Amino acid sequence: MRWSVLVAVWLGAHGAVAAPRLEASLRTGDIVLHTSRSRQSEAIRAATESPFSHVGLVEVTSKGAWVVEAVQPVQRVPFAKWKARGVKSHILVLRPKDLSDAQRQQAVDAAKTHLGKPYDWKFGWGDEAMYCSELVRKAYTRGAGVDYGKMERLGSLKVQGLEKVMRERYGVKVPLDLELITPASLAADEKLEVVHSDFPSVR
Repeated sequence: MRWSVLVAVWLGAHGAVAAPRLEASLRTGDIVLHTSRSRQSEAIRAATESPFSHVGLVEVTSKGAWVVEAVQPVQRVPFAKWKARGVKSHILVLRPKDLSDAQRQQAVDAAKTHLGKPYDWKFGWGDEAMYCSELVRKAYTRGAGVDYGKMERLGSLKVQGLEKVMRERYGVKVPLDLELITPASLAADEKLEVVHSDFPSVR
């Protein structure tokens, strides 16, 4: 057998083993991030200068690991399916450093109260609709009393060159004073420890 074929076989076997090992290492309340394939992903990454454009919360049950995420609509999906949706299946797993199992479960329970709600395309802060990083931030604030990430003004992000995209979303008057939370801001929070990463230079 040629060397290139042997390498491909080894890599395939290694990947098949690595995925279950990662899932087995997850805990309820872990925060998972990846590079989404959604239409808005490129703009989010450009504005935040980060590879992360989507985030969710892990819940581990007797039936496996799941991710609660704000898409259209807010939903709970198997972890393996969530991971596969990211570009190259790369993922960053973060874990709160000083919270109990009960607090992490309370955060997930808080996130699940929003299941079925529509995705918030305008990144508002009301509870009628949710975007991904808003869901994670509010889940920990309300469920465990801890804030992760920092609120930022839309105009403080790297939005130069994204005027057309923003006008399509907001109309002529773009709300540059809008306060929002980004996946990149969650990824940078030092109160969260890196459990796993396929991304170089996470922090």
